[in-house]
Amino acid sequence: MGPGGVADSLLSGACVLFTLGMFSTGLSDLRHMQMTRSVDSVQFLPFLTTDINNLSWLSYGVLKGDGTLIVVNAVGAVLQTLYILVYLHYSPQKRAVLLQTATLLGVLLIGYGYFWLLVPDLEAQLQQLGLFCSVFTISMYLSPLADLAKVIQTKSTQCLSFSLTIATLLTSSSWSLYGFRLKDPYIMVPNLPGILTSFIRLWLFWKYPQKQDRNYRLLQT
Repeated sequence: MGPGGVADSLLSGACVLFTLGMFSTGLSDLRHMQMTRSVDSVQFLPFLTTDINNLSWLSYGVLKGDGTLIVVNAVGAVLQTLYILVYLHYSPQKRAVLLQTATLLGVLLIGYGYFWLLVPDLEAQLQQLGLFCSVFTISMYLSPLADLAKVIQTKSTQCLSFSLTIATLLTSSSWSLYGFRLKDPYIMVPNLPGILTSFIRLWLFWKYPQKQDRNYRLLQT
């Protein structure tokens, strides 16, 4: 294996490692739900949208024959499905959770039907599915901007996770490089907003350090 092959293998391994590390941050929410037997302070929508995102990228990876995409998103889909099932188990509003899940799964199934039945050409499937995955991923990375505005207004980073910010930065950076190496803009471009928002979060952590948050909590008790 030449230097290029070694670099590609290391980059692929970094994508797998960092992405699974980011997905595993949901384990803290899982433990919280099991210990408290409730879903208080746990948001459901990120689990659901990440699961849909994983399933979409898994399909893209299968079409493209990319083992890295397949492994990462298969494991990610299993983890997110586990989080969803645990949330459903402890949620007092099961009908609303099931309705949201069924709605997004219905949209996903319609999309699968469109790509497999109405777009027979493999290259066209790759382009259209890649575009859908890119737009969906970008929207997920940009969705926390409301939280960033809240941090600036309250001058408190209490609602942000430093570990998740680092995991997102490493994951986005590795996938951007991976897409660049493959000359695949559908992989490279949607991860650039993740890098940008991560640096914004790190700046906010520097601007409003966690010490202020601890003092704030002490004043509230």
